[in-house]
Formats: sequence, C-alpha cells, structure tokens
Amino acid sequence: MPTFTPTALVTTLLSVLVLVGGCTRFEDGRAVSIYDDPFKVAGLPTTSGPSGPRDDVADSTLTATNGDGSAVDTLALNAVDDIQTYWRGEFGKEFQGEFKPVDKLLSWSAKSPRSDAVEFCKESTYHLVNAAFCRLDNSIGWDRSVLLPTMAETFGKMAVVMVLAHEYGHAVQTMAKIVGAKDPVIVKEQQADCFAGAFMRHVAEGKARHFTINTSDGLNSVLAATVAIRDSDPDDPDSVHGSAFERVTAVQVGFTDGPRACKGIDIDEINQRRGNLPTSFDGESGEYQITEDNLVELSKALAAILPIPEKPTYDYNGANIECRNGVTTEPVSYCAVKNVIATDIPELAQRGTANADPDDPLPVKVTGDYNGYVVFISRYTLAVQRSHKQQLVGPKAGLRAACLSGVVTGKLAQTGRPVTEGDIKLAAGDLDEAVSGLLTDGLAASDVEGKTVPSGFARVDAFRAGVLGGQNTCMARYS
Repeated sequence: MPTFTPTALVTTLLSVLVLVGGCTRFEDGRAVSIYDDPFKVAGLPTTSGPSGPRDDVADSTLTATNGDGSAVDTLALNAVDDIQTYWRGEFGKEFQGEFKPVDKLLSWSAKSPRSDAVEFCKESTYHLVNAAFCRLDNSIGWDRSVLLPTMAETFGKMAVVMVLAHEYGHAVQTMAKIVGAKDPVIVKEQQADCFAGAFMRHVAEGKARHFTINTSDGLNSVLAATVAIRDSDPDDPDSVHGSAFERVTAVQVGFTDGPRACKGIDIDEINQRRGNLPTSFDGESGEYQITEDNLVELSKALAAILPIPEKPTYDYNGANIECRNGVTTEPVSYCAVKNVIATDIPELAQRGTANADPDDPLPVKVTGDYNGYVVFISRYTLAVQRSHKQQLVGPKAGLRAACLSGVVTGKLAQTGRPVTEGDIKLAAGDLDEAVSGLLTDGLAASDVEGKTVPSGFARVDAFRAGVLGGQNTCMARYS
C-alpha cells in the first residue's frame, strides 16, 4: 500500500484516544491540536527507524522466580524494569500514596510436564499460556515458552512489552485503589489497556532505557497485537476485555492523554462509547457476502447517510477505469472527473472473505466482510469530498475518507432504518475488521490515488472520530 512520506521524516525518536470532545494536548505549556498535522501521531512526529530493544544497553538486574535466563525472560525483565521506572515517576502525579514495585516476578514454561509446573496465583501453570497480574500476592507472571515468543514472532518484541505494560497496569490500578471488587472486569481490562498506552507514549518519546518504538510500523504492530487479543466472540461469558475497537480506543486514550485520562474509564464511559454499536452476534455470523446486489443495497445506504447533490454512478465490471488524471486503486477506484466508482467484485469479495484459522489464535489481520465493504464505503466518501470541493489528493483526503467511513459505519449500526436505506447493517465484529484493515494496509484511509499516511494510529483515530463524532467532526478536524 503506498504511503505518504513527510517532507522531513524523523528517523530518531524525540522526547486507544482523545474522546470525541477533546482534540488538544499541552506541550511546553501551550495547547497543541493533535490534528493540525496529519503526519503526527497524537502530537508526536511520525517516525521510522527501529522498534524493540536498544542496542548496547545493560540488561536489567531484576530476576524472575523459576526463570531460565533465556532471551525471552531477559526481554520480559527489561520490559518490567522500564515499566516500573515509568510508574515510579508518574504514579505520584495522578494517585494518592507512594508507588511500590510488584513484590514478585514469575516465569514458567507452558510446555513443561505437569511434574515441573509451578504455582501462580494459587493455580498450576501446567499448559498455562498466559501473562497476568495476581492481586493475591502482588505478582506478575508470564509464560516464556508459548505466549511471549508467539507475540514476539508475530508482532515484534514490542508486543511483549505491551502485554507486560497491560499487566502492570492492573498492579497500578490496584495500588491506586481506583477499582474494586464490584467494578466490572471490562473496566479493569480497558483501564489496563489505557495505562499500557500511556507507557508506550513514554517509549515513543525516547524516555525508556531498554526500548524504543517508532510511531509508524512499530506502533502499528503494537496496536495490531491489541486487535489480535480482542474478545472475538462477544457472546462468550469469558469475553471480558472488549472488542478490538474498544481495546485500541483504550490504548489510544492512554497514549494521547496519559494516565489521568485512564482514570475516567468506567462502565458508564464504556457504555457511552458503545452507544448503539452491536455487542452480540444474536445467533448470526454477521457476514454478508460481497456481491453486486449487496453493493447496490449498500449504495442506497450511502446515499441516505451522506447525501450529496450529484450521486456517483457505479461500474461493477472491474476497478480499471479510463479517467483523466485518475489512478486505479484495486479493488475499488474512484474517478472524480466522471464521478464514477468502479469495483472489481471478485477482488473485493476476496478481501472480505473471513479466513480465520483455528490454529492461529493471534491473527495478524482480522478478516471478514467488512474489510471489503469499508473500502467500498471509503471510495464513496471521496465523492462526498468532491461535492464539498475538497482536495482529493493528500493525507487529509485519506483521513477524511477514514473518518467519513466511520460516520457511515456508526449509522449502519442503528436499528429501524428505512427500507429505502438498503438492507446492509453493521454486525458485531465488523468494527474489528475495519480497525484491523486500517492498521495493516490502510486502504480505507487512502486518497483518490490510494496513498495513505504511515501511521495506523492516525488512520484508526480518524475512523473512530467518525463512528463516535459524526460528519461535522470529520469536516472540522481534517479541513
């Protein structure tokens, strides 16, 4: 997928979400809009360069009970060391009391025979593929043989750091006494996601001793890991973490606004964010096969949700289109001169095919119909921008496309829509598919030439602004 390159690309690091109403942060005592520059990530420059452990830095002196001295354990201990250093400096700014590091770190191998399994939080670690905080003894433990290596191999070593930052977030909320036994588990989990996002900003600012992360593909991978460990089945009683849309939102809240914003995540805030968005499959898969008939139905919804004086025409015979100054963007192209949306239906259907592998619990990309439909929607939003006489080439055009696609997505979730708006409706899981696509290739956040900004964070943030804020938000933020 082509990406825009900032004129002065920063190659070294410099020192989940603003909720819909917020769009500024303070730097050096002055308010700075995080949307002024589409190449910035919540106020930070979009950076390339390394992501992961720093070279030539001495390993932490922390130790883990039952550790084996492996590279995975070393990675985990260095992560905990940096996370503790961060909270040692931040805890007193936001919470009452004094920060105290967790009492114990424990490492185990989920591959070990039962006879070699140790106990963590009063449970056996035999075949336990997990990482967790134990409130009973104020400890953090991890599986060094399956979970952490799989996270590192699939999403990079910073995904391991993210996992442990989440678990340490539970330690912080317990220490700060901001949650109790009566608080829903999902509140505790999304607060922990948020605290992890706050720590990741600390790393992105170049302040962590052992790690560095760039704000393009490095941060994209960390967010993709968050998507992978979402609650994939909202109807499962054990689904207590939230959807990918919710979890990424929580991470971005922390990354953008820091620990103080994380304290604001409670069940009322989560329910307000959810609004009318579907949270159950209701016995259905929620998958709509991508066909010409269904695209026609979707075009009716688009015309009703984002009406424009001059509706585009549709060509379903392929994405190649003769267009003066136009560019083919498989599998869907938009020609502004002719105001035509051209679609390669088989290719779009392939993009929207759900191909989840039961043997792959941590997919790099969440697949499904909405991965295709949201791209089709985004090309219609270019016609909307054309009607507003907005520039269709450049990063703001792409982010507007993502934002307006979010507007449509939010409206598709509403029940009781008139028959004239078509029969396509949003299902549980569709938002996760859209978020995953925005992180991996960003096609739904691309301009008329198919170019997108390198920050998946910015692409998802734009989409979410549309889902939660509406069309006026999109036009104001990316004017």
